Amino acid sequence: MFKFRHLAILLSCALATNSFAMNIQPDPNNPSGYVIPRADIEAAERAKTADPMYDTWAKALETLPNQQVEAILPGLASNPSNVIRAERVFPETEWIYLTQMAASEYTYTRFLRAIGKFPAFCGEYTDGRDSDAICKRSIVTSFAHFAQETGGHIAIDNTWDNPKGLEEWQQALVHVREMGWSEGQPGYTTGCGQNDWQNKRWPCAEGQGYFGRGAKQLSYHFNYGAFSEVMFDGDATVLLNNPGLVADSWLNLASATWFFLTPQSPKPAMLHVIDRTWKPSQRETEAGIGYGFGTTINIINGGIECGEQNKDKGQPVNRIRYWEGLSDYYQISIQPDEKNTCWQQKPYGSLNLNGATDVLYTNWEGDWTYHADRPGGVSFECKLVGYQTAYSALVKGDYEKCVTNFYESHANWPNVRVVEQLGPVDPPIVPEPPVGGNYPAWNINTEYTGGEKVTYNGASYEAKWWSQGNDPSKGDPWKLISDTPVNPVPPVEPEPPFNPEPPVEPLPPTGATQWIAGQRNVNNGDKVTNIGKCFIAKNNPGVWDTPTSTNWFWDEVSCK
Repeated sequence: MFKFRHLAILLSCALATNSFAMNIQPDPNNPSGYVIPRADIEAAERAKTADPMYDTWAKALETLPNQQVEAILPGLASNPSNVIRAERVFPETEWIYLTQMAASEYTYTRFLRAIGKFPAFCGEYTDGRDSDAICKRSIVTSFAHFAQETGGHIAIDNTWDNPKGLEEWQQALVHVREMGWSEGQPGYTTGCGQNDWQNKRWPCAEGQGYFGRGAKQLSYHFNYGAFSEVMFDGDATVLLNNPGLVADSWLNLASATWFFLTPQSPKPAMLHVIDRTWKPSQRETEAGIGYGFGTTINIINGGIECGEQNKDKGQPVNRIRYWEGLSDYYQISIQPDEKNTCWQQKPYGSLNLNGATDVLYTNWEGDWTYHADRPGGVSFECKLVGYQTAYSALVKGDYEKCVTNFYESHANWPNVRVVEQLGPVDPPIVPEPPVGGNYPAWNINTEYTGGEKVTYNGASYEAKWWSQGNDPSKGDPWKLISDTPVNPVPPVEPEPPFNPEPPVEPLPPTGATQWIAGQRNVNNGDKVTNIGKCFIAKNNPGVWDTPTSTNWFWDEVSCK
């Protein structure tokens, strides 16, 4: 647990590696906390997400209010512009052509609403790119994956099960729920109920099942919760409490559209592969990852379907067949630098991105970099990482939540509160030096963390970082915070008692001599005196075998 020394002054801390300052002040409402102005938090976030791609990603995830979405119907002039484009390049007749086996829960109206929720899907490009062509390619790519994820997979010559003789790429959206599962069955609850940040942000509901639902088979509570936040203004509980909506409403297709638009760092969003907003990094290029349908397979399921070992595997072979059938039917042009396959690609999950400088990450994590000029050496910042955390760089307000440890995902993080404006700064308070130190005594066997205080030889010390067995008076990892070290005072020898006359040494008993160690040998039977007692030698004692009691060399006897 961090224990910080409170400084009653304003700390202006500027990192040499950043272009922003952090003003950190003790929290007047919490003796163990700190306050930071919101302007500083926002400046830090802007500095870390300055690459224009972050704005592009965030823009792609902007949504229309559900009330407007649910007013969308085929053919309405009031429909959003991206919906009108989708209707133009993919009219209802084409929907019917590709969904003759589809479950009744999938309808063209719901398809248009799923598109309308996300204005970037089939959106307008103002930089010369062909908006209609990108829209058509996006829809056809989606259907190729629908045909694999929820399709019928019935051969064209199987007239019993496929009396219409439909191509397999015409058999999309047959399943609305994962096969073998039905509403009311709890399942896919791995991780539910644990005391971790995922359950704090996306708590599982009692008795609910988070098995696959919808066109992309959304699964597991953390995906239901994240999708719910997008669909219901940040409220994760709507779909966690009622996951069946992903099967029985227009969310069954909206969940697939959301997946299509969402990057999963370091994976790009599928849209940005198709519209070429994404530029492959050097590591991706070296791994064979570039433009084309094959990269969308890698994004969806690369660990199982991509790489040389999966060249002939059923799932990727099916997807490629469906894409090639659809792209041929809809006359989608394939560029020379595109590949439909991903067997020549390294799966994203096995890419080594250590040291890569041209890969952008999309999640925030507490930054544990040591800052000597900030309280307790803590950064009070978050950094971008390439794995899922409680906080997304694409969600407004998540950086602030990361800094304040909103979901308690950073162990031992300081208590931080963000304020609009810092209050007046009190003058420094010089504490009275404690007498002999007012903190626990330092113990050589105790582990100390940065910020903990101890007393040693009458002085008070504060640990700069983790320490065990380091003498505080020797400096690092300790610093003196009050008093001058007090060295132990040697004990004072008592003065001898006053005797007006010198003591009279008694004469040794008759027949006994005074023992003087190291000066003479004695023979067995010799009688000596020592410490006021008499002893008879035995077993040939040496000159250093001083008699003090009966033992191997001496027997104590009467001095008479």
